[in-house]
Amino acid sequence: MKIPEILIVETVHQPGSLAKVLQVIAEAGLTIEHLVALRRDQGRTLWEITLEMDEEADRSLYERIDRLSAARFIGKSDRVFNRHRGGKIRTIASVPINTLQVLRDIYTPGVARVCLAIQKDPQAAREFTSVDSTVAVVTNGTAVLGLGNIGALAGLPVMEGKAALFAHLVGLSAVPILLEERNPEKVADTVARIHLSFGAIQLEDFAAPECFEVERLLRERLQKPVLHDDQHGTAVVALAALTNAARRAGKSWEESVIGQIGLGAAGLGIVRLLRAGGAQCVLGGDRSPQAVARLVALGGEGATLESIMQRADIVIATTGVKGLIKPEWVRPGQVILALSNPDPEIEPLVARERGAAFAADGKGINNVLAFPGLFKGALAARAVRFTDAMLMAAARAIAEQADGDALVPDPLDKAMHERVAAAVLQAALESK
Repeated sequence: MKIPEILIVETVHQPGSLAKVLQVIAEAGLTIEHLVALRRDQGRTLWEITLEMDEEADRSLYERIDRLSAARFIGKSDRVFNRHRGGKIRTIASVPINTLQVLRDIYTPGVARVCLAIQKDPQAAREFTSVDSTVAVVTNGTAVLGLGNIGALAGLPVMEGKAALFAHLVGLSAVPILLEERNPEKVADTVARIHLSFGAIQLEDFAAPECFEVERLLRERLQKPVLHDDQHGTAVVALAALTNAARRAGKSWEESVIGQIGLGAAGLGIVRLLRAGGAQCVLGGDRSPQAVARLVALGGEGATLESIMQRADIVIATTGVKGLIKPEWVRPGQVILALSNPDPEIEPLVARERGAAFAADGKGINNVLAFPGLFKGALAARAVRFTDAMLMAAARAIAEQADGDALVPDPLDKAMHERVAAAVLQAALESK
């Protein structure tokens, strides 16, 4: 997979010096993700250049930059590591503790009154503790990003990232929970034993097919919102993007033949939500017969990759396999969303060149658009579960806020997340 590599390059402050560096990068077939001037002094400029590089990329690029007469390769930046150093989250007090009276009120002896009130009426915990604004982000690290089964501890930076986004975007607290367990029943047992600390449970980076059973068991046992983000968060954002893509291509996704390539957690989550939203014909393909059986149970039809490309008006791909869709398979007028990151099943430009009415990849179609608002809305409604109506409401709210030619809105727009939360809250209240 492509992971950002950050180069530090110094150039002479004269016309064309940076252009020569960029030309070397272009000749290496690499894409620049970000470029910024760090400082300029004594006639020289220090640049930070972020590249998309996979393991096979030719690292002799560094030597070729260093050989330029007007440039010098300094080394690599630790920017990414520096932003993770010490972790990305912390617990802070929500009230100022600045007098002994405050100390006695929030701790002993005053806290005893609140403890007794909750003992008498457990619902009081919703008002007098943080439980209604706290989410458990639970993982066993078996399907982390595109890295696969790297273990729970190695997946902790992702869980911290989720928690940081919850706090920054919608003001919720989130606590990473790492489990060294794959058995669905044991995972569910563990989460059920600690659930009282949390208002909701987000399951993250659990591999299929165990993820389906873990979520089912927890939804049966707990009277609080449980959501496997890789299934349902992905489905919400995919539906939002599909809504806008189909509209721009002049299609109704509900009446179109939809092909889902890849039936893991994300693919089956998308199929399930599309069917719940009114999709009449969904084809699906996967190497796993068990995955195809799950598709059929959801009302879909199993099909080969080639058959999907021949029959589907709208194609969604979530396989993680770079270049899986051959350009010659694209039919004029198709809508193609190749959502695998960082490398799509087919590059959008290539698909459009072959006649696709609309094509996009997964770079901007990210779960961060959905999960903060989904959980804030569910917690505000004191919902006992996520319903399809809540997921559909989130997808509509996301789609409606996309500007111009964008399929989805800016994920850092806090007002967008609040609107998603409001839509989820309203849907939850209407379904009570």
